[in-house]
Amino acid sequence: KVQEHTYDIVLMDVKMPVMDGLEATRSIRHLKDSFYKTIPIVGLTANVIPQQIEECMQAGMNGFIAKPIRQEDFIRTISELVPS
Repeated sequence: KVQEHTYDIVLMDVKMPVMDGLEATRSIRHLKDSFYKTIPIVGLTANVIPQQIEECMQAGMNGFIAKPIRQEDFIRTISELVPS
């Protein structure tokens, strides 16, 4: 069983079936618990164009990582959003 508030970050695939990552992020941000309003959410997308990046940010994501994922980008983004 997962305990509440045990995660430091959410890696969210932007393109998913049924509920895409933008909709999922908006749903998380609207939960009543303040934890969900502040947990960093990072979009993972192969569609790295300004419009897609803007949509991620407007949905409530804190950043994005392009796919295929490059180790340097992954480490930099996580390091910026999660205190050590």
